Amino acid sequence: MHPPTEKEIEEILDRVRKLELKAKRLVRESFAGEYQSSFRGQGLDFDDFREYQHGDEIRFIDWKVTARMDQPFIRKFREERELSVILAVDVSGSADYGSVHFSKREAAAEAAAILGFSALGNGDKVGLLVFAHEPLLFIPPAKGTRHLLRMVREILITRPDQPGTSISGACDFLIRTLRRRAVVFLMSDFFDDALDRPLGKLARKHETLALQISDPLEERLPRAGRVVLIDPENGAEVRVNTNNPNLRMGYHKLMMRHREGVVKMCRKHGIDHALLTTDRDRLHDLHLMLKRRARKRAR
Repeated sequence: MHPPTEKEIEEILDRVRKLELKAKRLVRESFAGEYQSSFRGQGLDFDDFREYQHGDEIRFIDWKVTARMDQPFIRKFREERELSVILAVDVSGSADYGSVHFSKREAAAEAAAILGFSALGNGDKVGLLVFAHEPLLFIPPAKGTRHLLRMVREILITRPDQPGTSISGACDFLIRTLRRRAVVFLMSDFFDDALDRPLGKLARKHETLALQISDPLEERLPRAGRVVLIDPENGAEVRVNTNNPNLRMGYHKLMMRHREGVVKMCRKHGIDHALLTTDRDRLHDLHLMLKRRARKRAR
């Protein structure tokens, strides 16, 4: 695909500025609490000593301090709060499809901005992987608004030279590249054949959440007569009569089977899943996912 023109870049920057304002407002008004309550820190850091009290864990008694003070003392710990958050975004050919106001790429950019500003507000670092048929761009985790806005811009601007999708390639890259355990938000429509093994490997090493980006026309075909459907990732064309109710029903069942398959696979590997659509409030669906996570942590 051709690189964006100066006019297209200016339009993209304008969208980034609008996304910044919208995402900051949404985070400030209603999202920060859910984010913080949904993720644990990376471990425990020693904080201080205090006298032993009935009911304290015996394994935390510090015997050297106990001997010196002639009474039992235990070690106190605090949660190491800072996380590394990775936004892994699929920008393959199907990402540019959208039948309403947003394309799937733009929906992913909005979700990334909301999650990114939530992470920064919580003191976490944020990084980015943009991928299609292969990993295209990796920005290591860091802090700062300018850093995040650059990542949102890259989601909107990066165009692959080949439009296919490789979830496996993205997962393998993250497993090789990230040394410490991270929180990975994997954003894709998941139209890829090889999903089970790479998702399982990634989830074993990193805390993984799947954000499935969808468009309403990917669920149901409208009655539009004879049309040519083109696969944006391999260029294949097929002529169909969308007035045929059996064809529309078959298409709907096929797409529902794909969606249910992704959900089932995520459940198998302990991956939290949310469906984000181009025609619906994405904040609401992110809310629901994080509330489910917070309830699981509270058990």
